[in-house]
Amino acid sequence: MSWVVLVAVLALLQFAAFGALVGRARGQYGVSAPATTGHPIFERYYRVQYNTLEQIVVFVPALFLSAGHGFGADWMSAALGVVYLIGRQIYLYSYVREPKSRGLGFVLTVLPGAVLLLNAAAGAVAALR
Repeated sequence: MSWVVLVAVLALLQFAAFGALVGRARGQYGVSAPATTGHPIFERYYRVQYNTLEQIVVFVPALFLSAGHGFGADWMSAALGVVYLIGRQIYLYSYVREPKSRGLGFVLTVLPGAVLLLNAAAGAVAALR
């Protein structure tokens, strides 16, 4: 379970770092709080952070549910979590560079979350028998 906890901590730190990037972009592009629009590059950083918030709400519980109730060893859930982390980084870089290129990062985020959820559900259903 230690690998799973480490991946969860890294996901939360990554989210915090994305928030810091939004703060830096606010200053760099002159977008004063509470505004969430202004310079297009700022808006891209903001959207990455917001989308990450939307994803992490599913990812972190799915990670622990899969590790605790799914099939396979904990390291398998942690490995899917690493794919999520890489996907989020790709999403950040591609979205800020060119939003239309965000597809790979998005898939590498959503797919691990879905697999983790399905694994947890399958394990729970199997345990009911």
